[in-house]
Amino acid sequence: MNAASTSASASASTAPATAADLPVVVVGAGPIGLAAAAHLRDRGLRPLVLEAGDRAGAAVREWAHVRLFSTWDEVVDPVSEKLLAETGWEKPDGSAYPTGADWAADYLQPLADALGDAVRLGARVTGVSRAGRDRVVDSGREEQPFTVHVRHRDGREERLLARAVIDASGTWSVPGPAGGDGLPAPGESTATGRISYRIPDLGSPSVRARYAGKEIAVVGSGSSAFTALASLAALAASEDGAGTRITWVLRRDLTNATYGGGGSDQLPARGALGLAAKAAVDDGYAAAVTGFRTAAVERDGDRLVLRAEDGRGLGPVDEVIALTGFRPDLGFLGELRLGLDERLQAPVALAPLIDPNQHSCGTVYPHGAAELSHPEEGLYLVGMKAYGRAPSFLALTGYEQVRSVVAAIAGDRDAADRVELVLPETGVCGGSGLFDTP
Repeated sequence: MNAASTSASASASTAPATAADLPVVVVGAGPIGLAAAAHLRDRGLRPLVLEAGDRAGAAVREWAHVRLFSTWDEVVDPVSEKLLAETGWEKPDGSAYPTGADWAADYLQPLADALGDAVRLGARVTGVSRAGRDRVVDSGREEQPFTVHVRHRDGREERLLARAVIDASGTWSVPGPAGGDGLPAPGESTATGRISYRIPDLGSPSVRARYAGKEIAVVGSGSSAFTALASLAALAASEDGAGTRITWVLRRDLTNATYGGGGSDQLPARGALGLAAKAAVDDGYAAAVTGFRTAAVERDGDRLVLRAEDGRGLGPVDEVIALTGFRPDLGFLGELRLGLDERLQAPVALAPLIDPNQHSCGTVYPHGAAELSHPEEGLYLVGMKAYGRAPSFLALTGYEQVRSVVAAIAGDRDAADRVELVLPETGVCGGSGLFDTP
């Protein structure tokens, strides 16, 4: 146990004398968390990355089969690249599009290795607070270090002290339900054997057999749904997928804007996803059902029927793939004072920039510490978690976030306030979010 940690029963008097002696705890060893650690090290600060999974990029590895719509040049953080270069690492072809597996194996794992013992695996954060202060207490609050409670894979519990906390734990662990009111529809939780909340890996023989020749409902309208529709359409067109029938379930009307920016998208592969989904519909492989908000999931023997709020029934189908976005897990931050928008669960200053009710443009004003701050000084939510329920996040955005946040923690306000990123546009704006993460 190092000098920056205490056991659950130890006295706080064993803590280091000053905040400067404490690490900055980063929650999550995904692309944004590891980038935060690289920036901290670059500024002479001590990072401590806590990752619940057994490997760096654990969430990315779960969608290893999905190809990113950003090139290698757009998914490698510059400061992390500098750290990796010192190890002899060579960057992949910058114009190529990595899969999740490529990103994890060829970038995230080497970066975690370069950070060494600053990354702890199998360490799940179960709570964050202030030393000796719950969320109610005002007195002396900002002078106290953060306490980070951790449960290790062997069941051991530990209480760490931190000068600041950067939560980059993402949203992958909390997918949205098929239910149209934001809650699992009645019958949904008992039908999990027939409902998936992930893009299927049709390159896996067992997964391919699950969907080939079946009737499938795909619920959702973001990039994940586009990817699933395109891959299922390819399955339906193949010899072993004959008889595969796809119904695309949309909660809104189907318009040209539904498919994103197409050829006008400055990220061509992102635009191509929408065009592939459109082709699946135009070529007859997928039938779109619009204005359908699922209110119940009913059984019909071994199959499922989706029942809409207006009484319409859809099915029976063999499989449902619900790709309705993700949500932040805020449970372990319950003793901290968060400033979150009541709708998006994103920081209040960031929410207007990313609100899908207002716009769906690809251009979100680059932002940093000022927009990501909370009433709890020294706490930052970054990466996809900072976006709450908004779906328009890009890795480039996260790298800019951590550059600014780390500068703020280091006391460099000029760098924290400076904008160093121009984001690509989609070429289309509408009333609903166009993008999704896998």
